[in-house]
Amino acid sequence: MNKTAEKGATSFTLDNDSKDKDGGTLPIDWKAGDQIVIASSDIEGRNAEKRKITQVDNTDPTKPIISFAEPLIHKHFAAIETYGSQKIDMRTEVGLLTRNVVYRGDPETSNANEFGAHIMLHSPGDESVVGRIENIELTDVGQAF
Repeated sequence: MNKTAEKGATSFTLDNDSKDKDGGTLPIDWKAGDQIVIASSDIEGRNAEKRKITQVDNTDPTKPIISFAEPLIHKHFAAIETYGSQKIDMRTEVGLLTRNVVYRGDPETSNANEFGAHIMLHSPGDESVVGRIENIELTDVGQAF
């Protein structure tokens, strides 16, 4: 997030530093209808919020404006603080939740059983396996304890 979004806001500006191979700014590919999460920026971690995007203004691709219908319930702080010679990036993180691939456990039993879907990678015994998974949604996954 580029600057603080106040409680009740229905839009905010992102800082987009995604670059193409020539060093130009890549516009974000988020669109109306996508789901986002806005991280909590205070001591209460449960103040993260989900919103459905209603509009993306990419007029300035380095500072896209994300709009949504439902006002924010909490303030989301965003600034880079300087202490002496140290800079601390304290901008609220925003993540895209909408994905083309969804890997999901059983929504009826995963939570109750505290055991959801797993992804396992195995080598033939020589620890040679390498795995990379990105841009997917994981829902009802993992194991308690």
